[in-house]
Amino acid sequence: MIRNTVTDAILSRQTIRAYKREQISEEMLETLMQAAKAAPSGRNMQPCYVRFVQDADMLHEMHIDFKNLVGWDTPAYTRSDTNPFYHNAPMFVFIYAANDSAMDAGIMTENICIAAEGMGLGTCIVGSAGALFNDESGKKWNEKLHVPRDFRYQIGVCVGYPDETPPRKPRFDDRIEVIR
Repeated sequence: MIRNTVTDAILSRQTIRAYKREQISEEMLETLMQAAKAAPSGRNMQPCYVRFVQDADMLHEMHIDFKNLVGWDTPAYTRSDTNPFYHNAPMFVFIYAANDSAMDAGIMTENICIAAEGMGLGTCIVGSAGALFNDESGKKWNEKLHVPRDFRYQIGVCVGYPDETPPRKPRFDDRIEVIR
């Protein structure tokens, strides 16, 4: 196998759900924004709006609205008192897209995650936060995040310095095949 800094970042990246409180540097933030902007999209439509939120009070308020919406004891969202949807990361990236361009948002997400890994940052891809934008409270948050009306939340990414080293999860070797 050929190894280089890019493949090393791809092969070493894993989900992080515990973060140090320290905010990332401005240079790292700029790098992540450029990585997002560089993501390819179908027909180069560039359908995504991205919001890098570092405001801890805003994230906490969003978490309260989220839990009030989905329920405080919903099994899928347990540990919410100690581990909210943004996993206490110092930054959460909200990715919106027009026309439900989920694939383009996914490509952008991967760019952000691999760039973050390459800089020693941890990430966690979060889809569940979308519930926050499915009711009336979503309008409030879309306005606060300056998101155009026709754009819908697709996916989010927690970003920060890891405060854990989880064991690697096994991968299924029988899912990939070469046909010659």
